Amino acid sequence: MATEVEAQIAGNVWKIEKAVGDELAEEDVILIIESMKMEIPVEAPCSGRLSEIRVAEGDSIEEGLVLAVIE
Repeated sequence: MATEVEAQIAGNVWKIEKAVGDELAEEDVILIIESMKMEIPVEAPCSGRLSEIRVAEGDSIEEGLVLAVIE
């Protein structure tokens, strides 16, 4: 079953750390969001394969947006 990874805060996608197809362990950093001059890591909530990344570096995002999908 697929797990959607959502933004917990609004900001900008600063850096994408993983690529589609990568195997993830729980708590691996998928990407980093910049918000209020702070860097906030977005971690994998579970282990699995990263099947989608729905944002690009530099994108402005809102809280609740689906950033990635893990299968």
